[in-house]
Amino acid sequence: MAKPHANNSDTLVAAITLGSNSFNMLIARTGSPVPTIIAKHKRKARLARGLALNGHIGDSAMTEGLECLAWFGELLQQYQPAKVAVLATAALRQADNAADFIAQGEPLLGHPIEVISGEREATLIYQGMRAATAVSGTVMVLDIGGASTELVVGDEQGMAFKHSFELGCVTTMQGPLANGISADGFAAVQETVEQALAPFADALTPYHGLPALGVSGTVRSLFELFETRGVPLEAITPIELSEITQELQSLGHNALPGLDAERVPTFAAGVALLTGFMDCLQLPRLELGGGALREGVLVELAKELAEEQN
Repeated sequence: MAKPHANNSDTLVAAITLGSNSFNMLIARTGSPVPTIIAKHKRKARLARGLALNGHIGDSAMTEGLECLAWFGELLQQYQPAKVAVLATAALRQADNAADFIAQGEPLLGHPIEVISGEREATLIYQGMRAATAVSGTVMVLDIGGASTELVVGDEQGMAFKHSFELGCVTTMQGPLANGISADGFAAVQETVEQALAPFADALTPYHGLPALGVSGTVRSLFELFETRGVPLEAITPIELSEITQELQSLGHNALPGLDAERVPTFAAGVALLTGFMDCLQLPRLELGGGALREGVLVELAKELAEEQN
């Protein structure tokens, strides 16, 4: 973990994202088109636990999240960034006690918490991917998180389609896969994805089979799993997804070789969701993209700072 440090000649910005499964902080130095990240801080804060059951952030998740915000607040005091953005995503969009969490969390951070819409989250994810990935032309981007999945289609000029679906690996684990990892459970997830995409069929049909990138969460975990097993991938295809699905269904919640046992349930839910999206969108392969929400926030902060200084 990087130690807090700053140089008087540096202009630092901080991007904090309060996700459904973890909280993250990036500290970056401006001065180039894409801010240079100098420190990353992350802690598990599983706010999405319970959302699929009762729409509520439970006491333990609340405590876990607030302890992390207190830690982030201490780090911000040390870094003293010129600009700070604290953005909350799906869990705090959906939770019925989100206001209580924010009221307790803002004094700990010393900064306001903004709960962003799914559409804004999709925009920032796309912006972050474009800033951190060497890619050209029209592409599709998927980000499967803890309580939502963002789907974006765009090119260098902007976005042609964007939407945030209330489908995530934590909420799916507690929903269609609540009775365990099984073929029936995966089939239920497939049906859920099909139903979620149905209203957008006309808009998305022209993009079926488009070059696709996955960022963050589930997709990164899949690439890391194959890397750990000594078979690094250039892209995920239905073949790899089928192999992992068969392993998961045969092992259930037992440890998967190359993956911590604690992560298996949410990982399985993410694989089921990814399988559903790739199948419905007729994607033959999915490459790993760099950057996502946090990097998109950094790009915005740098632009805001530059505008203020001019």
